[in-house]
Amino acid sequence: MAVTQPKTSTFLWEGRDKRGVKLKGQRIATTPNLVRAELRRQGIKPGRVRKKPKPLFGGHGHRIKPKEISVFSRQLATMLKSGVPLVSALQIIAGGVKNPRMRSMVEKIRSEVEGGGSLYEAFSAHPVQFDELYTNLVKAGESAGVLDTILDEVATYKERIESIKGKIKKAMYYPVAVVGVAIIVSAILLLYVIPQFEGIFESFGADLPAFTQMVIGTSRWLQANGLMVLIGSITAVVAFVMAKKRSTEFAHGLDRISLKAPIVGDILEKSAIARFCRTLAITFGAGVPLVDALKIVSGATGNAVYNEAAKRVREDVSIGHQLQLGMQQTNVFPNLVIQMAAIGEEAGSLDAMLIKVAQTYEEEVSNSVDALSSLLEPLVIVFIGGVVGTMVIAMYLPIFKMAAVV
Repeated sequence: MAVTQPKTSTFLWEGRDKRGVKLKGQRIATTPNLVRAELRRQGIKPGRVRKKPKPLFGGHGHRIKPKEISVFSRQLATMLKSGVPLVSALQIIAGGVKNPRMRSMVEKIRSEVEGGGSLYEAFSAHPVQFDELYTNLVKAGESAGVLDTILDEVATYKERIESIKGKIKKAMYYPVAVVGVAIIVSAILLLYVIPQFEGIFESFGADLPAFTQMVIGTSRWLQANGLMVLIGSITAVVAFVMAKKRSTEFAHGLDRISLKAPIVGDILEKSAIARFCRTLAITFGAGVPLVDALKIVSGATGNAVYNEAAKRVREDVSIGHQLQLGMQQTNVFPNLVIQMAAIGEEAGSLDAMLIKVAQTYEEEVSNSVDALSSLLEPLVIVFIGGVVGTMVIAMYLPIFKMAAVV
């Protein structure tokens, strides 16, 4: 029968040291008396101790982001390597976390470990934040007595993966955001600015240039159908997101198409290969059997095409084929990756070879994203200038025409 652990809370305290200097801070504990006892043990005369109030808004905090898990992993690995006991390390980390959701989760993990549970079991209770890869590596580290080393590798893995994801998102979101701004600016001009010019032109009673008439016609159409366009756009975006989440076939097709896209496809392909190699290297190097490691990899590449490829490789390896042969049969891995895997298998250093491949492709992804960002910035500026400039010219053509006549 499991023993229910007392609920912890964050307490704000005030006190004075031996010199009479006023001190204050916060501490996680189950009762105020325990906070006072700990302060006395440290030579501090406790004064006021009260439970930290919850904020009026956002009391539950934001959702826990992957970057927060990455930071948590690095902090825990560093403390364990420094000789800090696991329970104390978790308590220290919880005390420094700002996100209430993250703090609550770390406190629950600490309570589970303090009650005699393993770190693997505590992490497994939070599958959204700690996926199968993470928990399996922690389990292997606990079994082998090298938890600090494994957590250090996991922290490095999470940092590298988040770094790649961040670079790719930056490359993708920047042009999308700018195009979105251009569309909003264009819509404002068409809905509110151009109708004012139209009234002025009508008072002149002169024939307008064809280009100006086309822009005014677009403005009239948007005024009549703007609401339907907005609803249709929102519906299309929602339908796209839902289809991607719920339809495996749609997501697979989208990933396959994205890999063939100019410039961006090459970046996504290298990113997926880097994640495949690094994930497999970390899991296999931690002592997880190759077949089981490939099962974990099949959900960690970030691309449905390579996830399916990992599943096929796993099937081939499970019946006795070499890893490099299974990778070759998928027709999605470059020859360099296959040859490095073959050399690693022959030399008994598969994890080391895969790490080198991952580092190579991660560096290529980083360079490609930086080059793409440098290329996109002037193109985006030209695009926005062209969109806005086109409408400005259309509105000023009639004025130039009348000025020429006068």
